[in-house]
Amino acid sequence: MSTLVIVESPTKARTIRNYLPKDYRVEASMGHVRDLPQSASEIPTTIKGEKWAQLGVNVDADFEPVYVVPKDKKKIVTQLKDALKEATELILATDEDREGESISWHLYQLLKPKVPTKRMVFHEITQEAIKKALKNCRTIDEQLVRAQETRRILDRLVGYTLSPLLWEKIAWGLSAGRVQSVAVRLLVSKERQRRAFREGTYWDLKAYLEQGKAPFTSQLVTLGGTKVANGSDFDPNTGQIASGRNVVLLQEADAVALKERLTGKTWNVTEMEERPVTRKPAPPFTTSTLQQESNRKLRLSARDTMRIAQNLYEQGYITYMRTDSVHLSEQAIAAARDCVEKLYGKPYLSPQPRQYTTKSKGAQEAHEAIRPAGNTFRTPQETGLSGRELSVYDLIWKRTVACQMADSRQTQITVQLQVEDAGFRSSGKRIDFPGYLRAYVEGSDDPEAALEDQEIILPNLKVGDHPNCQELEAVGHETQPPARYTEATLVKTLESEGIGRPSTYASIIGTIIDKGYTQLVNNALIPTFTAFAVTSLLEKHFPDIVDPSFTSKMEQTLDDIAEGEVNWLPYLKEFYLGDKGLETLVKEQKSQIDATKARTVELENLEAKVRIGKYGPYIEVENGDGVVTASIPKDLTPSDLDPKQVEVLLKQKTTGPDEVGRHPETGEPIYIKIGTYGPYVQLGDKTEENPKPKQASIPKNLPKENVTLDIAVGLLALPRSLGTHPATGGRIQASIGPYGPYIVHDQGKEGKDYRSLKAADNVLTISLERALEILSEPKKGRSSGNSKSKAALRELGSHPEDDSPINIYDGPYGPYIKHGKTNVSIPEGQSVEDMTLAKALELLASKASASKATRKTAKTSKTTSSRTKSTAKSSKTTAKKNDE
Repeated sequence: MSTLVIVESPTKARTIRNYLPKDYRVEASMGHVRDLPQSASEIPTTIKGEKWAQLGVNVDADFEPVYVVPKDKKKIVTQLKDALKEATELILATDEDREGESISWHLYQLLKPKVPTKRMVFHEITQEAIKKALKNCRTIDEQLVRAQETRRILDRLVGYTLSPLLWEKIAWGLSAGRVQSVAVRLLVSKERQRRAFREGTYWDLKAYLEQGKAPFTSQLVTLGGTKVANGSDFDPNTGQIASGRNVVLLQEADAVALKERLTGKTWNVTEMEERPVTRKPAPPFTTSTLQQESNRKLRLSARDTMRIAQNLYEQGYITYMRTDSVHLSEQAIAAARDCVEKLYGKPYLSPQPRQYTTKSKGAQEAHEAIRPAGNTFRTPQETGLSGRELSVYDLIWKRTVACQMADSRQTQITVQLQVEDAGFRSSGKRIDFPGYLRAYVEGSDDPEAALEDQEIILPNLKVGDHPNCQELEAVGHETQPPARYTEATLVKTLESEGIGRPSTYASIIGTIIDKGYTQLVNNALIPTFTAFAVTSLLEKHFPDIVDPSFTSKMEQTLDDIAEGEVNWLPYLKEFYLGDKGLETLVKEQKSQIDATKARTVELENLEAKVRIGKYGPYIEVENGDGVVTASIPKDLTPSDLDPKQVEVLLKQKTTGPDEVGRHPETGEPIYIKIGTYGPYVQLGDKTEENPKPKQASIPKNLPKENVTLDIAVGLLALPRSLGTHPATGGRIQASIGPYGPYIVHDQGKEGKDYRSLKAADNVLTISLERALEILSEPKKGRSSGNSKSKAALRELGSHPEDDSPINIYDGPYGPYIKHGKTNVSIPEGQSVEDMTLAKALELLASKASASKATRKTAKTSKTTSSRTKSTAKSSKTTAKKNDE
């Protein structure tokens, strides 16, 4: 007989097993083992007739949740029950936050142990931490469980009550959520600001000066004693100087004339100021700041950052990664200071150990910041890690070590110069002692290079000097619209406003991207027209749901429930069933919402109507012959849609598409058209005899105005055969796909090797030699195309039957398992980290048997059609809404 220890994942189980006595057995629950029903098939037959069955929460009986064991977890639960039969003690060792407490509670309720049961918590997986945790086991924190359950119920009520309304009024498949909808509104508000923005232009002068052969630059700041206008002086809504600003606005002619007037004149140094500045290191990472810095430095999404951090924690490299705290234990401070002294020397140590205080609203979760695990910190080079895991660990290690380093001492230098009636300013910075900057510079992954970049050296100047002007340059500027949110800035805003919890931000951002509310383009989150429509509906009819302050107060109440200061039941009753409760509001507002208006996106200064249709957004304009519609390309954003763009989109509908010429071989016309995915060329007209004329996308870096007949003919001839690979004999082709121009090498049984073309390569002219050169380069992971040519999220191992790899990849609809030509999605409720080789084999086998059964029973198209309709109806009834 032994002690049974249950954790969430196999990785965590493997690591913790090394630090437990030999008679301890460690098993993984693979995450949550119970949850609210996710589909119609999971709703127990005993409650299917109840009006609240779809919610999975009995709102008439004190909001009693209905918990079920998902189909894919039943086998795991059986295995855990069998393991418990052989145990004399049960230890629940799930994560130490609310989610982990909830998993332990559900395990206890489900397994019904008859042996002594303990709850073990730890924030790092090291021998000392596990040994200490074993000695300090406790019972399950029922208050924490209740708080998490209330949060889960609240999210379910919001998602499952509002989402069906969005399906009915706007489009099928949309979702609303307690935090998700506020995040989308933030993106939409920023895009509205960009749309309202009006560009302003201004000019100034830049001087290239020299003192004692040492060059430096200076900027025009005043003219005749009055400040020269810069970007901060403009009203973003008018493009004009803001009212009340006493500034001189220079146009191009003014700047050029001033340049001529000042050329050859004497320059005088009129004032010099040196100001000492001390910069202190940033606190160690919390969940939020790790996500922000990882996005800025490593260009990792919040979802990827948390996935990697989870792996590092479960392997024993870092402490628990879901935390709002910046506190460090005494052992951690000692370890960090030891690293500083050994690597940088005593002068770089802060005089006293630094301890930081958590300032975020409603801080909770784990009680220590994210840091390297253990009482001594392994340097990144000592870990044996590689790739993105090494990059994230390196980030955490540097931030933790830097927080115990000395301040950076700098001197800010400002020099005022005068030439005639024009005042110029030069600014410099001298780093007197780098301090913590030697190890860590925010936003940079090379501290040494960043130190050099931060210094702006000015020559030795003093009042009365007359530096020589080598050149004067008139420089034009345009004001810029407000920057869109990146994942980093959105996470920062959500946290500062107290919206949601940092541990949920990764899934929230992933959800709004997956649901089509935003596109991630060059690290910017760009809201879609659908986001505009949904936000407008919620703002008008359910303003509290998208009000940041309301959501923040709700978050605070949930924290108060966790602390035992607020009773959960009265709060839920008031929120959902009260006179102004959500259920009441939906019933009242539903009849007042006009579906046509809800699907219409109102944009200022645009006469054309934008509507959300079954196949995406489109514009609608009335002319003398009736209504004309045209699809809006996916890369055309709400802030960029203007009357000129509308005219271009409608032109091919009203006057027909532009014809570039006729095909030299067939004589058919070749048109340039614009579709949902951008401009393309089409051979011939669409007729009954030719319902699908040949089409080819125009490369994004090629303006459609520059497409000639030869180029159009070449595009329509794709794919081009370039020849065969000398090593494999496989065919090599060039073509254009959804993600741009590419080449592909057919390797037979090994599959196809896809490579994107570089910007300088032309898909119509690329040679075999150049293609072979690209194919010989190391392959880089990417998020699209054949899974063989992108990096796997996880490599699970080899299939026992054919020894071929089984990997997990990130697809357009979420992560999936791939073995050969068989793909299977990871079931709802399971994460990439939870998946094991055994589980993957089971899912692949189920997929294979299901495919065989489908082929065997699909006797007639009528039967197939009936089954499809039935499945669609079932999905429509119970499709999962997002909870946050």
